[in-house]
Amino acid sequence: MTGDARFSDADPRPLALRAEDEVDLRILSSLVQDAVLTGAEISHDPKARRLVLLLTRFRWEDAEAARGEGRDFERVRSVLVLGDVMRVVSDGVARDADTVLELLALRWMPGEDGTGRLSLDFAGDGTILAEVECINVDLHDVTRPHRAVSGKAPQHPD
Repeated sequence: MTGDARFSDADPRPLALRAEDEVDLRILSSLVQDAVLTGAEISHDPKARRLVLLLTRFRWEDAEAARGEGRDFERVRSVLVLGDVMRVVSDGVARDADTVLELLALRWMPGEDGTGRLSLDFAGDGTILAEVECINVDLHDVTRPHRAVSGKAPQHPD
């Protein structure tokens, strides 16, 4: 298949998911694994208590079908929104437009009374820690899927 993919090639609708507990968060983490973004595509709004990342994520939910059908793997632009954020700390994450980041995982570290920390782990040991009142994470696809530029699925050594 050449050219851009269409939503109708896989699921008729873009993803729109919310995580409100650890199980939900593990699912979202698997869907954003290997997403890429620049440091400039991270926005923290302390007044709104929100951390937003504009990602280009690999469509893991479609990878098996693409492989089986012999068609191109896909990526899609998505917005990852962390709500109820009280504080954000980053280490090893440059916030400029020239730095490309690869998101590896979202992890939950529970605190007291439902609070905790959401860790966004990036390749190269970069981390963003968001202290949150609770797990409140949304993932929304905002563009049509397109062919993955590399044409390959990300690899993870065992």
